[in-house]
Amino acid sequence: MNHFIFKAKKPSGEIYSGERDATDRYELYKLLRENGDEVVQFREKDASKGLNINLNLGALTNSVKVIDKINFARNLGAMLEAGLALSRALSVLERQASSKNLKKVITDLIEQIDRGTTFADALTAHKKVFSPLFISMVHAGEQSGTLADSLKTVSLQMENSHDLERRVRGALMYPSVIVFAMVVIAVLMFIFVIPTLLKTFTDMNVALPFSTRMILGISNLIQNQGPLLLAVLCLILGTIYWWAKKPSGRSFIHSFELKIPMIGKLVQEVNTARTARTLSSLLSSGVDVVESMSITANVVQNVHFRAILMKAVEAIKRGDLMSKIFAEETKLFPVFFAEMMSVGEETGKTGEMLLGVAHYYEGEVEQKTKNMSTIIEPFLMLLIGSAVGFFAVSMIQPIYSLVGSIN
Repeated sequence: MNHFIFKAKKPSGEIYSGERDATDRYELYKLLRENGDEVVQFREKDASKGLNINLNLGALTNSVKVIDKINFARNLGAMLEAGLALSRALSVLERQASSKNLKKVITDLIEQIDRGTTFADALTAHKKVFSPLFISMVHAGEQSGTLADSLKTVSLQMENSHDLERRVRGALMYPSVIVFAMVVIAVLMFIFVIPTLLKTFTDMNVALPFSTRMILGISNLIQNQGPLLLAVLCLILGTIYWWAKKPSGRSFIHSFELKIPMIGKLVQEVNTARTARTLSSLLSSGVDVVESMSITANVVQNVHFRAILMKAVEAIKRGDLMSKIFAEETKLFPVFFAEMMSVGEETGKTGEMLLGVAHYYEGEVEQKTKNMSTIIEPFLMLLIGSAVGFFAVSMIQPIYSLVGSIN
């Protein structure tokens, strides 16, 4: 039995705080709803304020790869569909698991289930491994008797989300590698090549143009103040990283991402696709609408999209339609998203409509990421050519001046 501290809203709209014992958060929801109240916020109270040693393996590891979790959900769903008991299916997966961390987690799951714990509650003990989305869909599957279908759905959801991230990372990898290589080569040139040319020009008393003096000045700075420059750079990067973790920093960076040409549209479509697929999976599995929206808000990465989803949670609690909120936020969520959601609400097929939206925008993201390399390549060639040309002209000009003075 767990002890929860919560805030709840009465039918009159009054919000109050309280504490209550419950097996898990789902029982807490159920107990409060019996009185007509609705949970607004809750947290689980620690069993003690002193030394608390958690022997749960879920607290010891979170290094299970996404692909391992996808295979775990898919294979478990297939075995349950074939008629195997949950404990036996988990035992099979435990024996064939290649990941040591996943093997430990499955072993603990089997032990908890053998003690009479539900699968969802056993997964809750491993929150660092299994996401709220995963746990909620398993809980819904257990309640409705469709656990196998829920596991297959969540594996598909995770696989599509993983593929989406991989495509975006792949599209950005090429330009990142090129820019990094350019920076490394430039630093090596400033350290090893430029000083030799500087000595030659100095010995010959050649009049240097501004571009050459600028390059030589940068070279001298790196040569003489290299450690200081490195320390300043690390300080700047550390400050930016610290600031980016704060709400104000995340808000600024995520807003800036949306304004970058070509990248902004991609960010919008990635977040829209993720929202649509996650909501579709949760609603189709029978998860409560408010909880589905809250979980989706945690899955979406951009804070501005997340704020809209949390706004939708409050609107749903008031009795408003989901589509109404998204229709008012077309700067982030496309009109198509709100319209399809509206159709789903009218026909009672919101999950199916959102799945169609997810397929559409995932297709758009796939096409854009394929085109991105083709579009970025000419810009990179232009950037490299400009840098090489500037360096060449800056170094050749003094040489021409030297030859001219000899003639």
